[in-house]
Amino acid sequence: MEVLTTLPITRSCPYAPPEEHRRLREEAPISRVTLPSGREAWALTRLEDVRTMLTDPRFSSDRQNPGFPLLVDGQRRVTNFRASLISMDPPEHGPARRAVVGEFTVKRMNALRPRIQEIVDEHLDALLAGPKPADLVRALSLPVPSLVICELLGVPYADHDFFQERSGKLLRRTTPPQERAAAVDELRDYLDKLIAQKEQQPGDDLLSRQLEKTQDREELVALGFLLLIAGHETTANMISLGTVTLLEHPEALAAIVEDPAKTPSAVEELLRYYTIAEFAVSRVALEDVELGGVLIRKGEGVITLGNMANRDPEVFDNAYDFDVERGARHHVAFGFGAHQCLGQNLARLELQIVFDTLFRRIPTLQLAVPADQLPYKDDANVYGLYELPVTW
Repeated sequence: MEVLTTLPITRSCPYAPPEEHRRLREEAPISRVTLPSGREAWALTRLEDVRTMLTDPRFSSDRQNPGFPLLVDGQRRVTNFRASLISMDPPEHGPARRAVVGEFTVKRMNALRPRIQEIVDEHLDALLAGPKPADLVRALSLPVPSLVICELLGVPYADHDFFQERSGKLLRRTTPPQERAAAVDELRDYLDKLIAQKEQQPGDDLLSRQLEKTQDREELVALGFLLLIAGHETTANMISLGTVTLLEHPEALAAIVEDPAKTPSAVEELLRYYTIAEFAVSRVALEDVELGGVLIRKGEGVITLGNMANRDPEVFDNAYDFDVERGARHHVAFGFGAHQCLGQNLARLELQIVFDTLFRRIPTLQLAVPADQLPYKDDANVYGLYELPVTW
């Protein structure tokens, strides 16, 4: 059965995908849909189909392909994806990814643990010394991962307002095309000048080390662009959403406070539960492909409803429940296959350190407004919170 519907992308509630997505999975797990941009594509709702598609080389990541299912109308015209790692296919993708993946190994991330802990403690010191209520987004969620990724890349943190404002414009679906194009150009110009400085005076940072491996300035600018935006926006949103969820589930919070060894499992459940970048791993078919019993034609776009895949009842028991004991790492919150998120080890580490430290140091932390009145990012391609008023 083929169901052609306009795909809603605003969540029914902060914790769940739209009811229309659930209906699609129940009636036609692989469905032909109309995207908000007006283009048509196939929508996947089952975890098995998503993982199969993401490991099949007949599906392309090339955002410049006319059939690629971009959510925002006109995005292709204002964003040059040519040199971006997320837009590469074999044979270019493998060497480009291998050149940088060593920067994000578990061993290297663990070496960063003391510095991340120091950053978290410094920001909590400032939070506790300041007025109540406070906005946790501004006090902790955003500056911690932003400072970490800046230090890792070799980007001056003093410029954080500049790139956070522009990354916010890029991630909002409502940003006018002219503003989106300007934000792209300004960020690229900033990174191009920064890399030019590092060519003359290299430092002990990722971008400087990559200069030893490639002379392709456009590719290096694109890498910095990707890591700078993804490295702070995604983790910042997960810190805020995770804090709300743990405060709203006191038994789960008590469990990780009593036994921090359970925090990694809680982090995995939070990642599955929200799937904040659920449309990030879409593809376009390079040839006719049969997937899950459905024929997808060459040139047709495929969009993954990751939030539904991570609530697949065939994979996750009581999939709509938040369960910190679940321990399910086989979700697709970080994607899957060759393009799986480079920074996932860093994100996991930051989340674990933040939650363990936040609730240990501020055991009386509470929301300053009801959870259902918080300003959620319903207009953004990466879900999260604009503000999180808290007190203690």
